[in-house]
Amino acid sequence: MADEVVLLDFWLSPFGMRIRIALAEKGIKYEDKEENLEDKSPLLLKMNPVHKKIPVLIHNGKPICESLVIVQYIDEVWKETSPLLPSDPYHRAQAKFWADFIDKKIFDYGWKTCMSKEEEIEAPKKELIESLKVSEGEIGEKPYFGGEKFGYVDLSFIPFYTWFYSFETFGKFSMEADFPKLTAWAERCLQKESVSNSLADQQKVYHFYGHLRKKYGIDE
Repeated sequence: MADEVVLLDFWLSPFGMRIRIALAEKGIKYEDKEENLEDKSPLLLKMNPVHKKIPVLIHNGKPICESLVIVQYIDEVWKETSPLLPSDPYHRAQAKFWADFIDKKIFDYGWKTCMSKEEEIEAPKKELIESLKVSEGEIGEKPYFGGEKFGYVDLSFIPFYTWFYSFETFGKFSMEADFPKLTAWAERCLQKESVSNSLADQQKVYHFYGHLRKKYGIDE
């Protein structure tokens, strides 16, 4: 009997993009169900009653929540194809550390930079730029964060490429000029169909932020 795999998702979510990339890397067929986050479906509320958030992976009727947990689950269940996490315990721990760093720093300060009024943007922008510098230092001269192969940290970070245009537009800096190694890394990742087919368009993300900024009174 074939596995039944369903993804509850929202097109803008970088966390949902992680799951799409992981499933594509593994060659897993699945049903993608787009959620309306302002009117959440009964299925989402049933499958994630604690946080009531996407993404949720439903594997043979059983839900798995939180994007990094889902990616680890996918890697363990379908371990024969395209391993995402390193097999070495130390390198595995390091990969999990950097994925956690991305969630706590890039996501948090990136969101605040994109959603702050002009007079309040300097603090989150400073933290975002510092976090991007740390990330660029970690990638160094390597093709990917884990070395020669696309893996868990790349998969965790690359969805935020869709935010790069918003970062530099709202934050008034240049990703390409200020972070050339990260930009080159992103371009390498985009050469993979699993990535390019899973990411949202940067301009659409920027316009969505514009909509949210007006909705919450940040912009007139």
